[in-house]
Amino acid sequence: MIYNLRFLILLAVLSAGSISGAIGSQSPVDSWLNAQTNMLTWSAQVVQTRHLKSLAQPLTAEGRVWFAAPDRFRWEIGTPAQTIAVRGPEEMLVIYPRLKRAERFPLAQQNAGPYKDTLALLDTGFPRSRADLDARFQIASQSLSNEVCTVVLQPKSPSARRMMPEIRVAFGTNDWTLRSTELQFADGSRMHNEFRNPKLNASVDEKLFQPVVGGDIKVVEPMKK
Repeated sequence: MIYNLRFLILLAVLSAGSISGAIGSQSPVDSWLNAQTNMLTWSAQVVQTRHLKSLAQPLTAEGRVWFAAPDRFRWEIGTPAQTIAVRGPEEMLVIYPRLKRAERFPLAQQNAGPYKDTLALLDTGFPRSRADLDARFQIASQSLSNEVCTVVLQPKSPSARRMMPEIRVAFGTNDWTLRSTELQFADGSRMHNEFRNPKLNASVDEKLFQPVVGGDIKVVEPMKK
């Protein structure tokens, strides 16, 4: 369940792909935020690297990600996909085809339990204003290097911050596209995601956000008491 939770946090970070802070109207961060107002769809290839303290070498996998405004996305990690996560208006479904298993996570506000604050990050979507992002994160620092701005975020929720003290998001200052995300966890492990060949406002098949779960797939709800 720990890795599943980290995967969900990863989705939250991508959903919060636009970032803002009290750093001036001409800052690269604000320019990126402004660029997101024209985003309807976004897709890219992704290389995911996990650094675990228990392993001498990191684990690397490739995949794809699709986003459709305001809050739908689909992640596929592995070739063929070993993990498929689809976020709709009311729930997230994480499917493990090889394991014949799927996990359903309702996103309603009344959900309770240890993962409530983390799943609440998924409702951030692509924020269109500073207030949207400030409700979930605070900016710890930012830096510029070779036309890339890297912003360090900290979740405002104490429970989410205990699991994930720090998030790094990098975007280009020449094209305002998302370049990478990196999540640092309380146990010292890290998950880095590098995005390649992004496509903005290209046609996206609606079926991507409507996964069909076969009868041979066992569906569980980890948050259900």
